[in-house]
Amino acid sequence: MEISYHGHAVVKIKTNGTTILIDPFITGNPLTDLKAEEEKPDVILLTHGHNDHVGDTIALAKANNSQVVALNELAVYLQKQGVNAHPMGVGGAYQFPFGKVKYTLAFHGSTYETETEVVNAGNPGGILFFAEGLTIYHAGDTALFGDMKLIGDRNNIDVAFLPIGDNFTMGPEDAAYAVELLRPKTVVPIHYNTFPLIKQDPNEFAKLVKNSKVQILEPGQKVELP
Repeated sequence: MEISYHGHAVVKIKTNGTTILIDPFITGNPLTDLKAEEEKPDVILLTHGHNDHVGDTIALAKANNSQVVALNELAVYLQKQGVNAHPMGVGGAYQFPFGKVKYTLAFHGSTYETETEVVNAGNPGGILFFAEGLTIYHAGDTALFGDMKLIGDRNNIDVAFLPIGDNFTMGPEDAAYAVELLRPKTVVPIHYNTFPLIKQDPNEFAKLVKNSKVQILEPGQKVELP
């Protein structure tokens, strides 16, 4: 498996010949190294409906016949836009040919804005992804919450992607406490420095983490798997 980070909350996973993009906010993302017209994902996984996470999903899915996996209300909306979307619910899991996906709680909002309307995109979520014997946790946008301990107790997490930007999500202190609850082997900070309101020094976050390896990645860099 190959896992790489591409700015904001964008993560790419290559596994068993399948290319997966999580939250593909590419167009308008000042930190990403990706170009939307060059990406050819087989699968897109979405944590929630905010535009800085749905990003280029509709255009990418139509251009590449990608399968999109999202929580129910967002998936239904995307289906109405002509996208092949698989709906799921928080707490539910599904075994796809490319791996198993399970949605967790996340405490945040979830709307999708078009030029003419604000769409209710249902619940936000985090994603547990299981493939090749590894467990990847992408928390999406979330506050710190106590049931992260439950997620850590029930899953042997190899890599966790956690937001540290504050203002809209956890900041460094809460994210470091989340690491204690989740107990991942490796943690990668995400969702920071894209905009002025979420400016953070990831090295300050790293100093607060005690028992997990912290990998601070520049856009395009790969995770060193445990």
